[in-house]
Amino acid sequence: MSVLPGFTDHSAEVNGQTIAYSRAGDGPPVLLLHGFPQTRAMWRGVAPALAARFTVIAADLRGYGASSKPEGVAAYTFRQMAADQRRLMQALGFEAFHLVGHDRGARTAHRLALDAPGAVQSLTLMDIVPTHHLLSHLGREVAAAYYHWFFLAQTAPVPETLIGHDPDHFFETCLTGWGGATLEDFDPEALYAYRQGWRWPDTIAAMCNDYRAALAHDFDHDAADLGRRVGCPALVLYGVDGAMARHYDVPATWADRLENMRARAMPGGHFFVDLHPEETADALLDFLPAQAGAA
Repeated sequence: MSVLPGFTDHSAEVNGQTIAYSRAGDGPPVLLLHGFPQTRAMWRGVAPALAARFTVIAADLRGYGASSKPEGVAAYTFRQMAADQRRLMQALGFEAFHLVGHDRGARTAHRLALDAPGAVQSLTLMDIVPTHHLLSHLGREVAAAYYHWFFLAQTAPVPETLIGHDPDHFFETCLTGWGGATLEDFDPEALYAYRQGWRWPDTIAAMCNDYRAALAHDFDHDAADLGRRVGCPALVLYGVDGAMARHYDVPATWADRLENMRARAMPGGHFFVDLHPEETADALLDFLPAQAGAA
């Protein structure tokens, strides 16, 4: 049984990594990228609706889910993650595609749009402010709410050891923060998939390296690109009750980075994709067909 209803599961060897993905549908290609601490199972309530009109690919980022987990901090830059996903789509025959990302997947998507603008036909970013902006305009409220950025980035094996004593407790605390969700709000099948992913020591280490890379590498990569804007049509979605919306004007943080942007507040907090999948699918289907020329 696939992790996504009606989809088939596969893996591809690209960019020196094994990238796991699920596929369904026919039509213009759409790539879905999950965030922390999740897997592609987060799209369970959204992907089937999209697959009625699009070829949908939902992939696990390197270090997460069933994808490979290389060693070292430098292996987890958003640039490397973006290269994985672009080469996956190329391997599937899609030189250009629509790109949708949440959380770490959205940061990967933004980097992919900067590094390979010709590959991205439209860009949807879910509940993030730009990485460089978050780190360079960090107030105490955001530092408290997003403490995991700095905890996970500590020198190995400190966070790995502490998380490893009770991974479910740590990661479930992440899921129920940033917007006031409860575990009962999550799809049981998705939650099962998340737990199966984050309980492995190599996944915990990979997640830590993901956040270490943000401080050690991604900030500098983004600083070098501060004068660049993504030119394709872009949609910014954000949870109205989430930490980002409480502490930032989310659309304003993207205004000088996206040339052709629309923004929309979504019900719930950071994990609105999990908690409000129908509304999320509706928002995407209101945006994507116009960009894809779909009927």
